Formats: sequence, structure tokens, C-alpha cells
Amino acid sequence: MVVVGAGPAGASAARVAAEAGCAVLLLERAAVPRYKTCGGGLIGCSQAFLPAGLGVTVRDEVESVTFGLDGRRERTFGSTARVRCKMVFRDELDAALTKAAAEAGAVVRDRTAVTALEEAPGEVVVRVGGGERIRARAVVGADGSASRVGRHVGVSCEQVDLALEVEVPVGPGDAARWRGRMLMEWGPLPGSFGWVFPKGDICTAGVVAARGQGEATKSYLREFLRRHGLADRTPLHDTGHLTRCRRPGSPLARGRTIVAGDAAGLCDPWSREGISFALRSGTWAGAAAAEVARASHQGDVQRAIGAYAGAVRSTLEVEMRASRRVMDVFTKRPGLFHTALTALPPVWRGLDSYIGGETTIPALLGTPVARAALTTARLLA
Repeated sequence: MVVVGAGPAGASAARVAAEAGCAVLLLERAAVPRYKTCGGGLIGCSQAFLPAGLGVTVRDEVESVTFGLDGRRERTFGSTARVRCKMVFRDELDAALTKAAAEAGAVVRDRTAVTALEEAPGEVVVRVGGGERIRARAVVGADGSASRVGRHVGVSCEQVDLALEVEVPVGPGDAARWRGRMLMEWGPLPGSFGWVFPKGDICTAGVVAARGQGEATKSYLREFLRRHGLADRTPLHDTGHLTRCRRPGSPLARGRTIVAGDAAGLCDPWSREGISFALRSGTWAGAAAAEVARASHQGDVQRAIGAYAGAVRSTLEVEMRASRRVMDVFTKRPGLFHTALTALPPVWRGLDSYIGGETTIPALLGTPVARAALTTARLLA
């Protein structure tokens, strides 16, 4: 089988399929390790889906979170979760996951771009640069939010956002000020927010807002960095990328091709967190693709893909639907959202539990406090 993309979803799929005894070829367009725009926060759910003994350096652990409303009304809360959010660099995380896949038996080919896919009886033909044709009994597409495999499958998205991010070096004083503390600040554009994530002598900072706002999003980033004392540093990286959230009911497979992670549009609509979605869907896709690769009858192929789709729709899509409800309130009433989070202790405790992997957004929205807050927000909208 072939896996396209060596991010968290693809590397997880390749490792799981190789552990199941499949011959796996993992294709990556860039050279590994490669830089990837990403906050690099591993919440509890993400950590639960990492392979044991993964050799990735944790740059910091979040002990407290500061919330702000466009530079005002800041409040900081300590985390009491058993599992703390861990900060990593994405190039190091992806390289470690790819190494784990290779150690499980997957063959890794980087600097190899997939140009087209063709469904054929009992196989998929994967075309790569230079005209080479690779025949596979199963394919997992995990090639990011601009996925070629996703387009082949027919994935469509209902929410597309632009994230702008910098990684800047900080001196000892600023490093100490940010150590163990991350910032989440609700922004001036609808549905927007900014963040600062500590990583030792480097801070990852950025903003996200709906795509199509152009200069307004760039201006927001400049003001955000200025406000938090990061504007005068020369960035090590200064990049942007699109995050995409799938349309409910959008396909997850075509023939013997399965999509996972960003390629499937699996991303939290409110926080835009995608690593946990990638690790989970990639793990499940790898197991399903291993069954597809072994299948000799179309019924077996359909059962394996149906099981994967069922797992995604009963968990990840349920989480996305719940997060859309949060996003609707956040977009219309950011001040009310901030007040609920910072003035009602159960709301922060719930979010802290979610970050620690102890609960889910759907479960949180079922609590009396959350139901009352959502009702109030609807009445005030």
C-alpha cells in the first residue's frame, strides 16, 4: 500500500499498516524533516495516540493559560489537568513519527510529489514526478489541507481559515516570562484569535481568521505581535497556511483510496486544532487500509472502509459539530464568550479537562453550565 504525506496522519497510517504486516511505501513531497506551520501543541488526546517511546523533544509544558479579549481583560488560570499540553516543533514531531513508521517496516521516500491517482480494478495507480507509476492495493491520502488525494476523493469543506504565524527567538527574560504559560487572545475579526506558545528560547505566535480578509488579517498579526513584545524580533520562520473543516457527509474514501487528517478536512472548527484529528484518523486509516490491501473481494473492501468512515463520523465529526456550536457563539459574541470562560470557574475547568484529554467538547456542551451559556448566547444573538 501507499501512504501520501508524512505528517502525523500519514506517518501514523504507515506505521500502523506496517505493524499489521503490510508492505508500505510512504511518500512525502518535501525533504524530511521539513518545516510545517503549526502551533505545535499536543493536547492530551494527541498524546494518547502517539506511539510509545516516541523520540521527540518536548520544548515546554503548559502550566497556565492566559486569556485576553483583543488586548484587554486578561486573566490567567493554572492548569490542574493530570496531563499537560506539551509544546513541540512540528518538524521534529513529524520526523519522529516518520522514523517510527520506518522502524515498523515502512519504506520512506521523500522529495517525491504525487501528481495523479487513477482507480483501477483491484488497485490504485499512483503517478509521481518523472512519470513513474506505482501500483498499490490501497492508498491513504494524508497530504495536507491542499490535498491532491482529497480532491481525487471529492472532499469538500464548509469552513476555510487563514493562519499567519511566526517563530521568534526570545531572550532569557522573555523566555522566563512565557515559560509554562500559553496565551489565547480573542481577536477583532469575526471568529479570530491570536496565540503565543512557549518553546524554550523560541515563541511560536500567530493569528487565525476566516480566509478572504487579506490585509486585515496581516494587520491583526502585526498589532498582536507588537502588543506582546514580539514585533521587533527577526523571525526564524514567517509563514501562513489554510485550515479547512470538512462539510458533513463529505466522502472519506473512493475505491481503495482513503483520506485522513487535513486531507479529509478533519480539524476543530473553533480552535483549529488538527494534530489530534490527524493522529486519530491516521491510526484508523492505517488499520483500514491494511485490511483493504489484503482484501480479495469488494465486499471486504467496503466493510473495511465502512468501519473507518463509521469511526470518523461517530467521533471526530461529532466533535466537529459540537465545536461549530462553540464557534457560532464565539463569532457572534466574543465578549460573552470571554466572560463565560473567565468568570465562570466550571467553564475554565471544563476547558482544562478537554486540553488534558479527560473529556470532549460534546460532553462539555452537555453540562448544565454549558447549556445555560448557549441558551443565553442564542437569546442575545
